[in-house]
Amino acid sequence: MQLRDRLPLTVLKSRLIPGHWDVLAFLLVAAFFIYFSEAAHGLLQPLARLEATPISLDPWSLVGYAARTALRMLVAMVASLIFTFAYATLAAKSRRAEMVLVPLLDILQSVPILGFISVTVVFFLSLTPGRVAGAELAAVFAIFTSQAWNMAFSFYQSLRSIPYELQEVASGFRLSAWLRFWRLEVPYAMPPLIWNMMMSMSGGWFFVVASEAISVGNTTITLPGVGSYIALAIEQRNLQAIGWAIAAMFVVILIYDQLLFRPLIASADWFRLEQEAGLTPSHSWALTMLRRSRLLAVIAKLFAAVLAAGGRAGGRAIKVRPPRLPESRAAQLGLDFLWYGLLAIAGVTALWQTTWFVLAGVSPHEIGHVVILGLITLLRVTILIAAASLLWVPIGILIGLRPAVASFVQPIAQFLAAFPANLFFPVVVSAIVVLKLNANVWLSPLMILGTQWYILFNVIVGASALPIELKYVGDNLRVRGWLWWWRIALPAVFPFYLTGAITASGGSWNASIVAEVAVWGHEKLTATGLGSYIAEATTAGDLRRTVLGIVIMSLFVVLLNRFFWRPLYVRAERKFRLT
Repeated sequence: MQLRDRLPLTVLKSRLIPGHWDVLAFLLVAAFFIYFSEAAHGLLQPLARLEATPISLDPWSLVGYAARTALRMLVAMVASLIFTFAYATLAAKSRRAEMVLVPLLDILQSVPILGFISVTVVFFLSLTPGRVAGAELAAVFAIFTSQAWNMAFSFYQSLRSIPYELQEVASGFRLSAWLRFWRLEVPYAMPPLIWNMMMSMSGGWFFVVASEAISVGNTTITLPGVGSYIALAIEQRNLQAIGWAIAAMFVVILIYDQLLFRPLIASADWFRLEQEAGLTPSHSWALTMLRRSRLLAVIAKLFAAVLAAGGRAGGRAIKVRPPRLPESRAAQLGLDFLWYGLLAIAGVTALWQTTWFVLAGVSPHEIGHVVILGLITLLRVTILIAAASLLWVPIGILIGLRPAVASFVQPIAQFLAAFPANLFFPVVVSAIVVLKLNANVWLSPLMILGTQWYILFNVIVGASALPIELKYVGDNLRVRGWLWWWRIALPAVFPFYLTGAITASGGSWNASIVAEVAVWGHEKLTATGLGSYIAEATTAGDLRRTVLGIVIMSLFVVLLNRFFWRPLYVRAERKFRLT
């Protein structure tokens, strides 16, 4: 008798007939691929087609614009995730690579998005001459630069803080590098990485205007999207259009929250080291769909097969590889000397070439003036980061210790973090003009609007990861009040806070490009600082002064990270590590 004859009819129907979750999954996947194919078809259109179809402020146009912007941000997010896994893993596992990659990440984080656009837009346009694809690549890369660095810092910090017990278990099971990565490192880093992915997505929204409405010297490219819609609305001082743009942003963020981030947050419960008794797990209808859909189960099995194949390949490599002899002290010093020598030569060469290029059109007196502008922006960043820390660290701890509150606050904070500073220009510029306020003071808060949330999100992650044993110890010893904050809460979240503060600091330097120059129609307010200097040089197409501003800004950020944030980071790893 065959198995089919022995199974009840209801079981056969449940296996052969697609359920409602399968239908929903099919509709979502089909809609995504249909739209993706249409967007890919538009990449081959001539670049002149963009000029022939100017941006319209018709609210119905926002439907297509929002979809195009959402797709660009999704592609940039996938690229950022791949970059994070490769870059942060190499930096965390190789001491010599860490000496280069971590400072380089500081520099990349400090380079303004306008700096990337001014240097790369010609390159991407040359890849597909006369086609829209080059402009799309330039926009995606600009959004990528606003997402990748934060995610890389988070993943790097997680890899450096994996508990020793877990590392010993992985070594005891002789996991290959491939399986160790997917079975230990990625699951351990997943909860903070998910929250930082949400912040990175919001960071992409913050700079979406600059990435879709590209204006560098004589080159002007306007791609259909929410960012270019906002740029045109600001130019025409159309408050109603800005309201429609805010509504479109809210819808896109809500879709991302329901289809991507909410399932990731719910699935992050799988990767927690400790499970508190009585804690209600997070729920997501999209995650339920993923678990019950046969269509998506096939895709998951394919990924599992790839993972298993990589693990088998890694396992065979371990068996046949001879034991590696440890390097002698002299050989290690020799390799270090050679490596640092090569780095010094490369650094001196790059510095010499940059100096020669800048001095060909900029006087030494102006360079000193730009350094002073950098000190002014540094003062703004320091005050704003300190104020944001005093505000959001205690709030983040209280939210993180209450998972139900965290799930409610997460989409709200994500929506607030996604607001581009340009959307506040009508209120800020009008208030400064009417009340005759000082632009150097009142434009400064725009720098922290999008970056303060890095501190809040990372503190929430740190508080939610607080071991339940530590909570019980505090309760049993009756640790209350300020002593609880000083001995339990603040030390537990300190490493996570540093990750958020470093990213917020670098992001604030980047945001100064947008915040120190506010334009509303024909009204233009400029605050004295390095950000406004770079913005004006980029708009004028002055590459030498743009490079000078970027180099000075990168120098400030690297020195600040090296002599202030880095010592705190090392201290956090040594003294405040929970395991």
